[in-house]
Amino acid sequence: MSTARGAARTAGAVVALALALTGGAVVLGGGAGAGRPPAVAGPAAPTALPRDGDLDRGVAALRAHLRAQPRDFASWATLGTAHVEQARTRGDPALYDAADRAIDRSLKLRPGNDAALAGRAAVAAARHDFHGALRSASAALAENPYNERALASRIDALVELGHYDAAARAADTADARRPGVPVFTRYAYVRELRGDVTTARRVLEQALAGATAPGDVAYVSTALGQLAWRQGDYATALRRCGAALRADAAYLPALECRARARAARGDTAAAIADLREVVSRQPLPGPVLALGELYEARGDRQRAREQYRLVDAWVALARAHGVDADLDTALAAAEHGDRAAALRAARAEWARRRTVHTADALGWALHVNGHDEEALRYVRRATATGFDEASFLYHRGIVERATGHTRAARRSLRAALRKNPGFSPLGAPAARDALRETGREKA
Repeated sequence: MSTARGAARTAGAVVALALALTGGAVVLGGGAGAGRPPAVAGPAAPTALPRDGDLDRGVAALRAHLRAQPRDFASWATLGTAHVEQARTRGDPALYDAADRAIDRSLKLRPGNDAALAGRAAVAAARHDFHGALRSASAALAENPYNERALASRIDALVELGHYDAAARAADTADARRPGVPVFTRYAYVRELRGDVTTARRVLEQALAGATAPGDVAYVSTALGQLAWRQGDYATALRRCGAALRADAAYLPALECRARARAARGDTAAAIADLREVVSRQPLPGPVLALGELYEARGDRQRAREQYRLVDAWVALARAHGVDADLDTALAAAEHGDRAAALRAARAEWARRRTVHTADALGWALHVNGHDEEALRYVRRATATGFDEASFLYHRGIVERATGHTRAARRSLRAALRKNPGFSPLGAPAARDALRETGREKA
């Protein structure tokens, strides 16, 4: 491929990624203010948007209703939350501003209403303002303890802030108050973060058994596929992600999950095809980096560099739209970019939220900058909750080796490869090489 063609491809992808700044998932099913009378008389308001993937149809119905009933505060709140979900699925950051306007209208009509406060939590989470998301979700629950969106957003915010014990209590509370797909999937993830994979799988299977809408089937099946992939069970991951794509052929997380499982099994060409489709529609850092590393692993460094540059462009656009992108910067730059910038970003993110993911990112950024003794504390903290992510164990093993903890390094590297032997097209071979080398070193 010529340099000109490569530049054109990168420029086209940058245009596409301008429409791919996304936030956290938003719960759209279940009505806010359950059990309360309608807000206004007149035509029924579609306050629970469809879970069947036809979000635009639901938004159109809401807008038609609001033209007839402009003082329906509940529908304005639902419209705001729907705009956040549209931003996620369509990749249009301008919709965050539309969400703000709709939610502000709802709160002006009915100050303190729980539906709008829950929507405000969703907008904050989309912009990675997890402290703000927690405040708004808590305020919504003070008004209505059974608001499903607020219950889910509270769990999400606590997880993203690294408050795992509080997140577990919030998940228990949500499960008692509003059991269902949104709560079950979050409950499962909290359990996985604490090392209880068996319970996580059981809860997700329970959620899938109760799912009927195609969107819910795709969402939960993908969560089961991702869980299987993290455990190195690629056959199950492919089966689950296949089920998700049969329910919703356009569900990109399922396509990305399938790509990672295919790559782990050595089907590189199929994995690249899947990831190219994902990146063409939503060039977010995770799949973009995965595609770049697949290209690099097969020796195509030019295409790999194009993907890595695309991450840099995404970060710049994300920041321009008020999204905190320091974790994405740290992860990408530590491996494929400016290592000093990676460390600055990782330290900034750690100052804001202390999760296992930020601990791993900071530890690895410290390592690549030569600060191994300081890095050791963070890479060990990343695995302290029982969340045995293979890449975390790999990072821990490399840092342990660099600090002279050879026996511990062997344990960590073996654990990473036993957990998920194909966790990364570049990291897994590096882990195997390091393990062979430590075998020749004195403990």
